[in-house]
Amino acid sequence: MTDATASLDTGKNVPEPEYGSGWEVLTSDNDHLQKAGVDRSRLERVFELQDFLFGGQNWAAVIVRDGRIVHEHASFMGLATSRFDVWSCTKSLTGTAWGLLFDDSRKGLLKGGLQISIDTPAYQYLPEAAPLSDPRKSRITIGQILSMTSGIKGEDHGLYGVPTGPDAGPFEHAFGHQANRYGRSAATLSAEPGSVWEYSDPAFSHLSILFARIAGMEMGKFIQQRIFAPIGIEHASFGVLGGAGHIGPHTSGHVGLVISARDLARFGLLACRHGRWGDQQIIPQWWCDLATRSSQMLNHEYGYSWWVNAKRTRWPKLPEDTFALQGHNTNNCYIVPSLDLIVVKIGSGPTRWNEGDFINGIVDSLV
Repeated sequence: MTDATASLDTGKNVPEPEYGSGWEVLTSDNDHLQKAGVDRSRLERVFELQDFLFGGQNWAAVIVRDGRIVHEHASFMGLATSRFDVWSCTKSLTGTAWGLLFDDSRKGLLKGGLQISIDTPAYQYLPEAAPLSDPRKSRITIGQILSMTSGIKGEDHGLYGVPTGPDAGPFEHAFGHQANRYGRSAATLSAEPGSVWEYSDPAFSHLSILFARIAGMEMGKFIQQRIFAPIGIEHASFGVLGGAGHIGPHTSGHVGLVISARDLARFGLLACRHGRWGDQQIIPQWWCDLATRSSQMLNHEYGYSWWVNAKRTRWPKLPEDTFALQGHNTNNCYIVPSLDLIVVKIGSGPTRWNEGDFINGIVDSLV
C-alpha cells in the first residue's frame, strides 16, 4: 500500500443529493491517485474488457472510493443514472428495514410498546396464513426467514419467485395454500425450522405482510422515509405483490426494487459506513454488524439478507469483511469496508459473467 492510499481520509465523505451538487466525481489521474488511491488506467482496463465481452447488454456501473466516484460506466444507450430492476438485491433493503424495526422495538417506539426480535415467531402476526399448511410453521422465527433457514421450500425444490396463475395470489402461494403456475407447492416444510438452509422467495415474501402489520406502514414507504430520503436517493421505487381479489397489495420484499447505479452506490456507502451518513446514524450499527456476518452454520456465506465473505469462501481474493447485495442478471453491489470501496454493477444482463475477474480487477487497481 502506498502513502496515497494510507493517507485517505476515509469514512467522512458523503455525497450531496443529486438535486444539489451530487457526488464528487474524480476525473484526473492525479485525483484518482491522491484522493482515492486508485490507478486510473488499470481500472479503465477492467471496463474495456467488460465492454468487449458484454457490450451488447444494457448495464451500468459505479465505483466509489472514500465517498467519491472514481469511475462510472454505462453500456451503449445507457447512463449511470438509468434505472433497472435489481432483482434479489431488493432482499438486502428488506433486511435493512427489518433491522430498523427491531431497533425501534428495542427503543419502545412500536405501537403499544410491541416487542419483536429475530427470535419472534413469524406466524403469530399472519392470521391470513391460517390454517397452517404444516403445523411446524408455527415455530418459524423472523430471523429464520431473514437467514433462509425457515424450512419453507425454495429453489432447491424448483420454487423460483412466487409466480402465480390467474386464480392464485403470490401470498396465498407463499403460505402454502395454492400451488404456483407450474403446480409446485410450498405447503409442506422441507425440514424443521432452523435445520436447513435454502434460498426461498416464498419464505422471504412473508416479510412484506409481516412488516406492514407490525410497522403499520408499507415497507416501501418506510424505506423511502427512513433510508432513501436521508441519504439523497430520489428516484427509486418498489414493486408490489397481490391484490385484485387476493391478499395484498403489499411491497415486494424479495425482488422489484428499481434503482440507478448511482443511487444504489449511496445505499452501499451507507452500509460501508456501518449505517452512518455524515453525522446521522441512519441504520443502527448493531444491526449492520450482525446482518453482514454469518447468521448461521448451515451456509456461512449468508447473513441476514446479505451475502458475506466469512472464511473468504465466496470471494477468496477479497477481504473477509466484504459483503454484497446480489441479484439475477448479475445485479450486484459489493461493499468492502476495510478498503472503503463500493462496486455497483446493475442492468438487464449479462445473465452470467466472470464475477471474480471483475471485482478482483477493480481491487487490483488500488495502489
